[in-house]
Amino acid sequence: MQDENRSGQMSNPDRRRFLATTLSIGAAAGLHSLAATAADNRPRRAGSRSVMGMAAPPLDTVGVGLIGVGERGTGFVHHFCNIEGARVTAICDTDKVVIDRAAAMVSECGAPEPALFTGDDFAYRGMLGWDGVDIVVISTPWRWHATMAVEAMESGKHAFVEVPAVTTVEEAWQLVDTSERTRMHCMMLENVCYGRDELMVLNMVRQGLFGELLHGEAAYIHELRWQMKQIDRKTGSWRTPWQTRRNGNLYPTHGLGPIAQYMDINRGDRFDYMTSMSSPALGRAAYARREFPEDHPRNRLDYITGDINTSLIKTVRGRTIMVQYDTTTPRPYSRHNLIQGTNGVFAGFPNRIALESGGGETFHEWDHDMAKWRGRYDHPLWARMGRRAVEQGGHGGMDYLMCWRLVDCLRNGQPLDQDVYDAAAWSVISPISADSVADRGNSKPIPDFTRGAWRTAEPLGIVGGRN
Repeated sequence: MQDENRSGQMSNPDRRRFLATTLSIGAAAGLHSLAATAADNRPRRAGSRSVMGMAAPPLDTVGVGLIGVGERGTGFVHHFCNIEGARVTAICDTDKVVIDRAAAMVSECGAPEPALFTGDDFAYRGMLGWDGVDIVVISTPWRWHATMAVEAMESGKHAFVEVPAVTTVEEAWQLVDTSERTRMHCMMLENVCYGRDELMVLNMVRQGLFGELLHGEAAYIHELRWQMKQIDRKTGSWRTPWQTRRNGNLYPTHGLGPIAQYMDINRGDRFDYMTSMSSPALGRAAYARREFPEDHPRNRLDYITGDINTSLIKTVRGRTIMVQYDTTTPRPYSRHNLIQGTNGVFAGFPNRIALESGGGETFHEWDHDMAKWRGRYDHPLWARMGRRAVEQGGHGGMDYLMCWRLVDCLRNGQPLDQDVYDAAAWSVISPISADSVADRGNSKPIPDFTRGAWRTAEPLGIVGGRN
């Protein structure tokens, strides 16, 4: 049986049923993709129900299967090997170098050798048919995210997918429909929601420090032109071509996720519509001319993604959110992380606060001393697990804390901090921004993926850890 599992095979009747289901999903997606629009607020399918606040039956031990163990997936192998109650049971990748490296990491932790699934692009389906996996962690190129997440849920596994979860509006609806029908979790692994500063601000917002919220600013400003030199392997090999396919915000969720949680998006408010504009696309072509020979393939690409994209989202409650994307221009890293309320503002990069207090005018000067604010408002989850998270690493500890938290929720039968509606709403900003850019910045509606459940859903609480 061990040899069968490692070869990625399942029994023929099971495999035929599984492939028939997944092929029908793909066919449906193809038929509807051209007709899908952002305004397409669809009724729930027969036999499905909302997964808002859903808690799955508790798991004593969480069997983790990973699809994709390259640069990002390797970190997940490390984290899940060091979380009590989690066990890496299966690994899938088409690259022998990285799959062998990941398997060695598991063995070095003293855990049983994981089942390995490799071969062609669809080798992951062998993992999905295996009983040793409870959750599937997907760290593959973007074009695979939605397909693999849907198939994971169809196979009875909870799906945890890297950002962005989807690249089209149609894919977003596929995730929502599948989660609601199968009753399986689908969470996007937006790690920034577990950063110390983002958690602290969430705590401050929940305690009313900034008054009624009015406006937020989110960004992914991260100079990544150097990834263009990754031709055959690593992230740049598949991410660079996206600069030739879409003119809009290619990567909205790192900055937007925390702002959405501050504003109770999908839990008391929701995204309503957005407008988007892009600057000229100059930087990538200039970099290619400077760094590559004239006849190099990178100099033959038509880079269309504007160097800087700025989008503005309006919520149903009337709040505004500015979202920016820039991975091309030479400038310092920033996610903005600004939240403005009737009583004051927090802004990140660098962290600073300005508040109106007792009618005074202290808000005219920024307070940069974060030590006192952390002393009063550090999030309970960070206060409990922060030291361990920093020791384990991953973007300052946020990666480990995210993995620990999702395992904790699954083992205790609790709802997750992010659900499929968040994955859909945060990710779909990318294709809708491109639609707006192509239409001279005219506003485009954003679907209500919750189908009205946002009106009565409880805001994300202030969560802590347990013994």
